[in-house]
Amino acid sequence: MSEHDDKLRLGGMALRNGLLVHGPTRWAAAVRDKQGEIQTASGRKPRFTKFDGVPGMRGVARLGEAMAVIPLVKRALPAAQLPYEAPSVAGAAGAATVGAALLRRRGRKGSLAAELGATAVSLVPTLVALRAGELAQYHGAEHKAIGEYEQDTTDVTREHDRCGSHLMAPLILSNLAGVALLRRAVETPSTLQGSAVALASMGVAVEVFGWAERHADTATARALKVPGYELQRVLGTREPTEAQLDVGRAALAEVLEAEGADGHA
Repeated sequence: MSEHDDKLRLGGMALRNGLLVHGPTRWAAAVRDKQGEIQTASGRKPRFTKFDGVPGMRGVARLGEAMAVIPLVKRALPAAQLPYEAPSVAGAAGAATVGAALLRRRGRKGSLAAELGATAVSLVPTLVALRAGELAQYHGAEHKAIGEYEQDTTDVTREHDRCGSHLMAPLILSNLAGVALLRRAVETPSTLQGSAVALASMGVAVEVFGWAERHADTATARALKVPGYELQRVLGTREPTEAQLDVGRAALAEVLEAEGADGHA
C-alpha cells in the first residue's frame, strides 16, 4: 500500500517480454519486440460492478476483470508474449491438471494430504513459467516500476505488498478447510461442488488479502504476508536489468497517461 494517498492504486502482471499494468479504469502494457524496440498500448478496463458491495464476490470480480483484460492486450499489442504461451509451460499445465485429478481421485475421503498434494502439483506450471526466460525478471520490473511511482524514489525492492503471492497462504488454507467440510457433508462431491468450493476459497483469500492491506501495521497482517514475501524473494521475482526496467517504466507512463494522472490521481 502506498504511503502517498494521492497516488493511483496500481496492479499488474508480468509478461514474458514485458508487463501489463492496471489502473482504476485503464490498463496499459509495454513489451520489447524482437527488434529490441519498446511497444506500448492501453485501453479501458472491463468492469464487473454488480458485486462491488458483496464480501467474497467483490474480490473475485476484480480478478475476473484482470483476466478479461488479457485478450484485449493481445489484440492491441500482438507482440505481447503471455506467460503460458511457452510450450514447456503449456505441457506442465496439462501434466499438472492430470496429476492433481489423480491425487484427488486416489485420496481417501476427506484426505487433506491428497488435497494439499493436488494443490502443490497445480502450482508446477507457474513455477515452470517463472524459471523459464525473463518472466521472473519482468515480475521484478513490475514491482519496481510501481514501487518507484508510489514511493517517489528509485531505491525500491523487487518485492511488493500487493503481489498476488500474498493470496497463496490464505487461498491454500481456505481451500483445504472448504474441501474438508464438503467431503464431510457429501460422500462423493461433484465437479460443480468442488468448483464452488474453489470459488469460495478464492473469495475468502481476497478478503483476507484486503484486510491485511487495510491493517498493514498489525502483527497479524505482517504474519500473513510473510509467505508471500518469501515466494517473491525465492521464486517469483528476479532482479531486472536496466533494459527491463525501461519496459516497466514505459508501461507505467502509459497507464498514467491513459488515466490522465501524470503521476497523481
